Amino acid sequence: MRCVKSGDTTPEMVVRRLVHGMGYRYRLQCRELPGQPDLVLPRLKKAIFVHGCFWHRHACEAGQSTPASRVEYWEAKFARNVLRDRRNLRKLRRLGWSVLVVWECQTRVRRRESLRRRLERFLTATCSLKKG
Repeated sequence: MRCVKSGDTTPEMVVRRLVHGMGYRYRLQCRELPGQPDLVLPRLKKAIFVHGCFWHRHACEAGQSTPASRVEYWEAKFARNVLRDRRNLRKLRRLGWSVLVVWECQTRVRRRESLRRRLERFLTATCSLKKG
């Protein structure tokens, strides 16, 4: 697992290019925030996670496969990953951040336009939470 990249992955670079192309500027992997989001737009108080389908257990085909050896180990690891993701999303939302999760399979070329529209909606949406 040492060879698994944690940053600058191809799906992450796709999302970065799309967001930058829309004219937004962002910070990368902000360590001060729960879960260390992949892209952070501090002024908008928005965070974007780019999750690998396999590691974070997306509902797509890639997210449902499990290695044939050491099945118990992998199932426990995946369960911990999913639980950690849920906790981090909850913490960020409690801190007043809007959060978007982009899955690896959504960054593929044939789905790129759909992803661009989704990012645009997320980034232009105003917060509907009322303070007070």
